[in-house]
Amino acid sequence: MLNFRECTLVKLEKTFGLEQLRTCPVLEEWLNGQADMSDFEQLVLLRFREKLRLNVYDWNETELAYNFIGPVIALADFTTRKFNFFAERLFGGIVEGIELSGKPDGMVASGFREPEKPYFCFQEYKKEKEPEGDPAGQTLAAMLAAQEINEYKHPVYGCYVKGGLWYFMTLENKTYCISEGYLATRDDIFDIFRILKVLKQIITKLADI
Repeated sequence: MLNFRECTLVKLEKTFGLEQLRTCPVLEEWLNGQADMSDFEQLVLLRFREKLRLNVYDWNETELAYNFIGPVIALADFTTRKFNFFAERLFGGIVEGIELSGKPDGMVASGFREPEKPYFCFQEYKKEKEPEGDPAGQTLAAMLAAQEINEYKHPVYGCYVKGGLWYFMTLENKTYCISEGYLATRDDIFDIFRILKVLKQIITKLADI
């Protein structure tokens, strides 16, 4: 049995024969997707960005989650009757005879009161200074379990944050991709928010299948 927090990219690649690709059509389509943004959302994001600029080097992981990541996720609004955003809920799956399980810091999954099938794994909010563990590996481990739960019917999406940097990920069968970092203390914050809104569009379609 492997806990998500124990996993690294090296360990997962060796254990499950995974391969990281430089480009993935699914990731590129997600990152380049279009979504409307209201004047109100832009103003709120500017306030969030200023708060991050002032605190990013001093916040611990919990403070980063409460003061910045959580509010941005809430503004993107993943709460519907078909799927919802859940935090620190235990889930897992058997991947090639090995149990992978843990509590992602966040995920979007089908279900309203409790998660059923995860579409998006948001693993590991890492502080700017002296982060612990391999957030990319931890995220990928949760995505592997989610892929198993979803019976490989569609790609699985993920993201991890290190201080002000956001990295987006996709997994299809045994290949995965990781985006370049989007720095939320710059105008990248608008791209981050757009990508989250595009994710909601994607998940809405998946939830209807």
